[in-house]
Amino acid sequence: MGDGRWGGADRWRSAGRALGRVAVVWAVSTLTLLILAGLLPDFELQSPGGDTFTRTALTAAAAAGAFGLLGALVWPLIVRALLLVPALVLGLLGFFLNGSLLLVALWLIPDGRGAADPETAVAVAAVMSAVASATSTALAVRDDDAYRRRLYRLTGRTRPRAPGDAPEQVPGTVFLQLDGVGHHVLRGAVADGLMPTVAGWLDAGHRLTPWHTDWSSQTGASQLGILHGSNEDVPAFRWYEKDTGRVMVSNRPAGAVELQRRAVRRTGDGGLLTFDGASRGNLFSGGADQVALVLSVAARRGRRNRSRAGYFAYFSDPANAVRTAGSFVAECVREVFQSVRALLRRETPRVSRGGTYPFVRAFATVLERDVVVSAVMGDMLAGRTAVYADLVAYDEVAHHSGPHGRDTDQVLRRLDRSIALIATVAEHTPRPYRIVLLSDHGQSPGETFEGAYGLTLKDLVRAGCGLPVPRRVRRTRSGSEARDAARDALRLALHRPVDETDDIERELPSRPSEPVVLASGNLGLVSFPDVPHRMTREEIDRRHPALLGTLANHPGVGFLLVASAEHGSVVLARDGVEVPVAALDDGGPLAVFGPGAARAVRRTDGFPHVADIMVNSMYDPATGTVHAFEEQIGSHGGLGGEQSRPFLLSPPELSPPVAEGEELIGAEQVHRVLRRWLRECSGPQVPLSLPPVRVSPSGGGPDPSGAADG
Repeated sequence: MGDGRWGGADRWRSAGRALGRVAVVWAVSTLTLLILAGLLPDFELQSPGGDTFTRTALTAAAAAGAFGLLGALVWPLIVRALLLVPALVLGLLGFFLNGSLLLVALWLIPDGRGAADPETAVAVAAVMSAVASATSTALAVRDDDAYRRRLYRLTGRTRPRAPGDAPEQVPGTVFLQLDGVGHHVLRGAVADGLMPTVAGWLDAGHRLTPWHTDWSSQTGASQLGILHGSNEDVPAFRWYEKDTGRVMVSNRPAGAVELQRRAVRRTGDGGLLTFDGASRGNLFSGGADQVALVLSVAARRGRRNRSRAGYFAYFSDPANAVRTAGSFVAECVREVFQSVRALLRRETPRVSRGGTYPFVRAFATVLERDVVVSAVMGDMLAGRTAVYADLVAYDEVAHHSGPHGRDTDQVLRRLDRSIALIATVAEHTPRPYRIVLLSDHGQSPGETFEGAYGLTLKDLVRAGCGLPVPRRVRRTRSGSEARDAARDALRLALHRPVDETDDIERELPSRPSEPVVLASGNLGLVSFPDVPHRMTREEIDRRHPALLGTLANHPGVGFLLVASAEHGSVVLARDGVEVPVAALDDGGPLAVFGPGAARAVRRTDGFPHVADIMVNSMYDPATGTVHAFEEQIGSHGGLGGEQSRPFLLSPPELSPPVAEGEELIGAEQVHRVLRRWLRECSGPQVPLSLPPVRVSPSGGGPDPSGAADG
């Protein structure tokens, strides 16, 4: 009886505190409306003939109450109805929908006392939501129970998982991927005071371990290997497949679906997150049942596609929508300012940052970050066993601003605040959590290949093949030399005098199909689609005698990988250097690329879909620079510098990633380390290896009859 009596008293006290907070928020909202009505000429809270202050205050209280009720009852329904709206639009739409709710609230006031222009209503509603949210949060912070309930509401949870619904209180694990943040960048950010949360963890004994990527140092290959245990046959970010006749792109929904399907088929299990997992903001699901902003399930249709559910959990709070939309606009303005500043100061290297890029950057640094962080908070409050989330902000900004500088420093500061927020939420979760930070690759700086030499890789390949190129390319030194070499080589092959002036291209009876040239950072891929197999060096030389020499001897190219009928496969470099892959080591033409380069090249050479010619740009170890074959001054995708050295930061409670003196090599080995840590945290219910599962027809993950689907 005593326990029930005290429990009832606690409930009454809790209810009284909740009512008190509602009253305070209502009073502050009413005062905010009165102040705004006095400041804004187009916003009224009085009848046309005027009212006493008391009557006006009652009108403001009625409007504030109606707006609050509409926000609590109607807003979640509106957001759920708009889940099919693109995320970029949904955040901005929050402003106008919030303003519409205020207009409805004013309309509900009798005698026409409340009125506002639509534009004014948007501004007033934004201020109202922000003030109400700030007041509610400030009050809740003083009350642990209220703060926890506030967090549940912000993340779409009504209560923590019941004790009977969860396993024994063993630790859960959160993996936060800081996309593109290399080991060197993280250490520099900590030393410069940009990431105090991470610095505190290092001081507390967390292990910071660098690891080596594969040759394809990009998110598609790394994250597929980390989440699904296999990134076999992913030679680049984008590549041409001769057997299917299509270009595979890692960050397209169809490409992500197919890559995940292949990995699941190859490994025989659903992935790292199959047991009670959540995947947030990733390219792949990892076998998780709970997903949000996951590309490999974004193309699905039907009730099983819950990738957009994270939007509802976040935007169902109008204050979230207003705050994110405001930050979105501010980020667009910040990008325009930074771009203009770089232009006026004539900073180099520099790439174009106009068009839709400010909106793309704002999506990555604001909207995606806010939704993903909120979803991770919800997963922790729900007590999920494993969560893997990708924060892409740094990677997106570094591509256009460079991996080092003020622009990326600001992003690193905001990432640290997101990490701190997640760590704070962990203090209120129903189970303890171990937070692991990691990255999928780094970024290497450098001027683009086109900026340095006046032509693209595609232009150089076409010139080396003797194919037509734009006039601007013919005027460049590289383009002119390549075309001259192609003409001379073709004349010699046809036994014609070198000084003959006729157009030798007309000697070809039938022109073969043009090569497909694709770029993945500073890694280029050249394929000849009319040849069904991987072409050998001998076949390429017969068709285009000058091409390989033109590429290998170009100052912007580090080395080539090409098959050979005589030597198996060979690496070609400047000055006629030729090394069979079987004899390849980390010296010779690969020496500047550091330890592990030969292993990475040899592994890629065995992929079924390796290109006819793999082209890695030059790398200057003195400056750490490469030349991207794309419009990027911070790039990744090939070998050379910081791009190949991401990091793994783990708490001391977990076992060391590798033994003393050993190195962590490849995304697949990182997967094995993370899986071992899950077993350490959660015990035997995370299996050593999962039984084979049946792949669903959509390719996004296992069938419901097997492991959990994404």
